[in-house]
Amino acid sequence: MINVLFAASDANWTTYQGSLMKSFDVLGLKVNLQREMDAKLVDYIVYAPSSELQDFTPFTNCKAVLSLWAGVEKIVGNETLTQTLCRMVDPGLTQGMVEWVTGHTLRYHLDIDANLQAQNGDWVPVVPPLASERKVAVLGLGELGQTCAKTLSALGFNVVGWSRRPKEIDRIPCYSGNDGLVQAISQSEIIVLLLPNTPETENTLNASTINMLPRGARIINPGRGTLIDDDALLDALNSGQIGHATLDVFRVEPLPADHPYWAHPNVTVTPHIAAETRASTASQVIAENIRRGEVGEPLLYQVDRETGY
Repeated sequence: MINVLFAASDANWTTYQGSLMKSFDVLGLKVNLQREMDAKLVDYIVYAPSSELQDFTPFTNCKAVLSLWAGVEKIVGNETLTQTLCRMVDPGLTQGMVEWVTGHTLRYHLDIDANLQAQNGDWVPVVPPLASERKVAVLGLGELGQTCAKTLSALGFNVVGWSRRPKEIDRIPCYSGNDGLVQAISQSEIIVLLLPNTPETENTLNASTINMLPRGARIINPGRGTLIDDDALLDALNSGQIGHATLDVFRVEPLPADHPYWAHPNVTVTPHIAAETRASTASQVIAENIRRGEVGEPLLYQVDRETGY
């Protein structure tokens, strides 16, 4: 019997219990899934970083901590967590992110907002360019970033990618490092932010980098709220340097009701809905990692403690 501790909220337990047991059964895993058990008996921990469990020292026989969240910045620095840590890469979450990013990219590309606002009887044809004439930069080339970049490229957009470390994607130019960031964004009319939250990525878009963008560029941020200097973005929106920003993530969530983003005419706020982990597909990822752990295969999506993701 494999002992699995579920360390997450009551709501998570209600959502995941059935899906996890079904996924374990599909793989032939005999699992004792509980919310409480003797720490020394625990083989794996299914974990939400918001859990009250913060001291992993008693779990001396635990083989891995399997996060329900894609982001692990809230636990990666926990010095008591010496076990293997795996982040969640959920096919359902990825599909949701692709759909959200694609929708808002097309909204900007086709200038749908202008058409919605111009219902005054004036017949003024403004034909948008083809997607191949619209340059889109995807900043962050992990699982989500690469999938979004490939999808946008398949739709015909002129896509470039950037990441802190060198990456390669077939038929998509990829840049890295500080100089590469300038190359990626300096001619891109739409910027998609999908970087992780680390000290190195904080304020990737700041007063300096925002001024490198073509005037009127649009920003889409479903990644992390810390990727943007909020004051610099507001200044750029007010000056017209940035034409519009669609923001799904923020430094403080829920976004306070008095935050300037809510009332700004050139900001679209969405309440952290770009991508949501789906219990059915996420449970399959967790079950597969436990199967791998039991037969000695490498676990999927292991976190690099030095990079933080």
